[in-house]
Amino acid sequence: MSHPIVTHFFDEPTNTFSYVVRDPDSNACAILDSVLDFDYAAGRTDVHSADEIIAFVEREGLAVEWILETHVHADHLSAAPYLHEKLGGRTGIGARITIVQEVFGKAFNAGTKFARDGSQFDRLFEEGDTFAIGSLEGRVLHTPGHTPACLTYVIGDAAFVGDTLFMPDYGTARCDFPGGDASTLYRSIQKVLTLPDKTRLFLCHDYKAPDRETFQHETTVEEQRRHNVHVHEGISEEEFVKMRTERDATLGMPRLILPSVQVNMRAGHMPPSEDNGQIYLKVPINRF
Repeated sequence: MSHPIVTHFFDEPTNTFSYVVRDPDSNACAILDSVLDFDYAAGRTDVHSADEIIAFVEREGLAVEWILETHVHADHLSAAPYLHEKLGGRTGIGARITIVQEVFGKAFNAGTKFARDGSQFDRLFEEGDTFAIGSLEGRVLHTPGHTPACLTYVIGDAAFVGDTLFMPDYGTARCDFPGGDASTLYRSIQKVLTLPDKTRLFLCHDYKAPDRETFQHETTVEEQRRHNVHVHEGISEEEFVKMRTERDATLGMPRLILPSVQVNMRAGHMPPSEDNGQIYLKVPINRF
């Protein structure tokens, strides 16, 4: 089994890990779950996190073939358009993005000019689809539950699970966003846990569990199966759904969910400017 070279980048304000995944036999690479810096209070974006990735790619002499999203993120804005402009590469996300676009297109009153067919992305992935990063083959697992469009990208002995799983001492993703479902997430996690024990799992977020002082981004299938506090071996679907539902009821909304979804459902592009030339992000009052 191939062993891709994985380099992580961490954005502490959003607790997000982004990755560059490199083919060890060539200069081909992919970028996963990039971050566009956003000061919500000031309404101002910045690209210093994306520039760190660009500097790494250029320093290493890499060629970007893919810019991938595991799902429509609710906690950070994607930097995919900026990375595409600077580095090239095709963008990709799960085919169920159309469901997310339909739900949030209505919620934000995006109008008929907002396409709800996923056409903002270059590739819409279905379960079992494959793609190449140089000599590496990636394959796609559809792992919904957190959102309808969540994917896990399996690339050699590495799997990029998005928000589906956190570190074993922290647990699993919430399921109370539109289109989320705890039973579906449980089944998706079981699909991930059928991968070989030594498969490296790379996570999109970490929040440091109690008594842990450092952020962590990597675990294995075996560690998750044995030690995940929410879904280790022996936890039934019924038990998981009860726990997840009760826990989600206590959680506040992510700080950047409203700007993030408006941008990320457009593949990282901002909404169109209004008649005064200014771009705006909406805050629906009492909608969610």
